[in-house]
Amino acid sequence: MISTNQFKSGIFIKLDGQLYMIMEFQHHKPGKGGAVVRTKLRNVKAGSIVNRTFRAGDAVENVFVEEKKFQYLYADNGHYHFMDSESYEQISISEKVVGSAKNFLKENSEVSVTMYESDILDIKLPTFIDLKVAEAGPGSRGDTVKQGTKNAMLETGATVQVPLFINSGDIIKIDTRTGGYVGRA
Repeated sequence: MISTNQFKSGIFIKLDGQLYMIMEFQHHKPGKGGAVVRTKLRNVKAGSIVNRTFRAGDAVENVFVEEKKFQYLYADNGHYHFMDSESYEQISISEKVVGSAKNFLKENSEVSVTMYESDILDIKLPTFIDLKVAEAGPGSRGDTVKQGTKNAMLETGATVQVPLFINSGDIIKIDTRTGGYVGRA
């Protein structure tokens, strides 16, 4: 059991037989009455977001999850294939679980996979990755009030906004949390 005083973003808990991940939490002390903890929870199986308020000091069931390093191999028919870095065991993960991480998955890149009782819950990419620009249109200079940007397609197929000076073949650094351009690699 875990107390609401120990809540942190990214912790997994079990409520009403369902597995949830704490996305956000806030301790709140109203003028009248006892303190409460407001949370935003994501149902791991359904993917739905739930807002729930707990009284301060309430206890909920804590779920212990395992985080393992996997190497991305390839994708086919909506499934992504990974290899355990320690045991060399291969697993297949559906596109639904991979989510937006698919935009930045590059062959042989290492990811962190969160597992609970052999179920795969989440995939975490490194915070910054270096990707090659596959296609970048010409930068049109002109009446720009601020620094201009253009669309560029990366080697993974994702499209990001980059400065006008980036060309095809350049290697750039991407922030995987926001999907935005950080700088040249």
